[in-house]
Amino acid sequence: MDTKELLKKVRKIEIKTKRLSNHIFSGEYHSSFKGRGMTFSEVRQYQYGDDIRNIDWNVTARYNEAHVKVFEEERELTMVLMVDISGSEGFGSKSQFKKDIVTEIAATMAFSATQNNDKIGLILFSDTVELYIPPKKGRSHVLRIIRELIEFEPKSNKTDVAQALKFLSGTQKKKAIVFMISDFMSEDYEQTLKIASKKHDLTGVRVYDIREEKIPNLGMVTMLDAETGKTQLVDTGSKTVRMNYEKHYQERVNYFKDTFRKSGAGIVHTRVDENYVTKLLGYFKSR
Repeated sequence: MDTKELLKKVRKIEIKTKRLSNHIFSGEYHSSFKGRGMTFSEVRQYQYGDDIRNIDWNVTARYNEAHVKVFEEERELTMVLMVDISGSEGFGSKSQFKKDIVTEIAATMAFSATQNNDKIGLILFSDTVELYIPPKKGRSHVLRIIRELIEFEPKSNKTDVAQALKFLSGTQKKKAIVFMISDFMSEDYEQTLKIASKKHDLTGVRVYDIREEKIPNLGMVTMLDAETGKTQLVDTGSKTVRMNYEKHYQERVNYFKDTFRKSGAGIVHTRVDENYVTKLLGYFKSR
């Protein structure tokens, strides 16, 4: 992709997702995710109804009149976007690929965080961490994140959610709002998720295509595994083959749901042909 085409694509995504974050998400995001705690703001005269536990006795003694400390919520937060860029994200059967929707969701969340004056970081992962951008503020930083989401080429096509979560726990020492966006066609990440979700406010956003759920009966078909690169001749006319595929797919989905719920992390499911805005808003409001 040449520079002109890339900038055009970045601008298109910025216009769409910034509008969504400005008019829809920023308020919901602000109310859904709390700050790190309360920070001191000022001292003022005591008013009827003030909590007596907040009386500043030193100032009260100096002025011979009751004064209280005023606190406000410390709003500044850090958001970390963890985005799966493995081979399976290139799947698409309708008007869009999973990768396109993943990019839009990540960009919308980044602009929502910017509206709140929060820092945003990015982790792109396959079966290893392919790219890490430390959390920073500002529009130019968000645009860099979008550029990487669009044009970054992974070295591996495989997926390992556990490795990405280990990296998060090792690099992000302070509590962060974490959105992990993937199809979650991975396994054995229960322990690492448990550790990460104890420290961070973590949400798994599963992006999938309805055509992935079942194999249609098309007879003998050569199929490509996007993550291993291997091709295989599959008899889709066999009911047993179709049932085994569905069973394997559903096991991965159930593992995702059960593992995230047990760890106390949030869950969002969105199909590529669905309105992800509605799904995310519903999630924010339910928190």
